[in-house]
Amino acid sequence: MKFHPAVARPPDRDREGWWFLFHGDRLLVETRGETAGIPFFADPADRGIVPVRTQYLGTLDGLACCAGEIEDPAVPDGAALRSLRSLLGILPEERFVLAGRAFQIVDWERTHRFCGKCGMPTVPVEGERAKACARCGIQFYPRVAPAVIVAVVRDGKILLARSRRSSAVFYSVLAGFVEAGETFEECVRREIREEVGIEVAGLRYFGSQPWPFPHNLMVGFTADYAGGDLVLEEKEIAQAGWFDAREVPRLQIPRRGTIARELIDWFLANPAGAGRGGK
Repeated sequence: MKFHPAVARPPDRDREGWWFLFHGDRLLVETRGETAGIPFFADPADRGIVPVRTQYLGTLDGLACCAGEIEDPAVPDGAALRSLRSLLGILPEERFVLAGRAFQIVDWERTHRFCGKCGMPTVPVEGERAKACARCGIQFYPRVAPAVIVAVVRDGKILLARSRRSSAVFYSVLAGFVEAGETFEECVRREIREEVGIEVAGLRYFGSQPWPFPHNLMVGFTADYAGGDLVLEEKEIAQAGWFDAREVPRLQIPRRGTIARELIDWFLANPAGAGRGGK
């Protein structure tokens, strides 16, 4: 499927399309037993839904995609409000990705109604996904917070850790946010050093994934162990260790559809050569 982003909706507003409607951080979905789907209609008002703000996203295979915020938590029959995380692996991948995009835009619209500098109302910038202050002219774009996520390999084993902050008990590769003035490569080395006390080398770009919780961009790398003993940052890491390809399947690991799982699957596909090449 092909998505084409756009800011301005074409004149044919009565065409049916996908609607990504949020109440807070929960998405309105149509429910069918254990499955869920994105509502498809021309106008939310036809279903008794009146968004307080809407945004045009673009088209998916030629069909319009719109986002909106609803204040009334009441939902139509056959629908429910669900958190995005609960829909990972349930919605088709391209619609889950679009739902993440929609949430970030809806959240940006909600939190940038007024200028952070002078407090005056903001107005849309024509032709751009941006808002500008009506008084001082400062412009605001949707926020993106970059973070690195890294698979470190040593002698046919992968470094996996369990976060102390997560309520879910699973092992994953290490990740952390990029600081101001820092490159992705510098962030990788700093985060690994801070969280588990080791040095890495041979960084290779793996891939990236938007992660709308709430507005992250995960940038994946693979790396080789370069020295040091594991010394855990106790406020962040509950457990960490080196695991070979026979041990990893016995652990609880991230679900499919995440770049964390893609990095682990990359290692499992070729554990012997994982430390000597990229994706």
